[in-house]
Amino acid sequence: MVLKACTHCSHLTEKEQCPLCKNPTSSNWSGLLIITNVEESEVARELGITEPGEYALRVR
Repeated sequence: MVLKACTHCSHLTEKEQCPLCKNPTSSNWSGLLIITNVEESEVARELGITEPGEYALRVR
């Protein structure tokens, strides 16, 4: 299982295309952020994350 990060929204997935925003993904990423409750998360609000899930902190 190789996780890839979306080059636009940083969502982590195994696919070549992000299921959330349909942009391409990259295998060159670092840092893992897990958001479970976007309504109460200040981190999600600061990063503009609107869906719960796993996200990369940096995508290249």
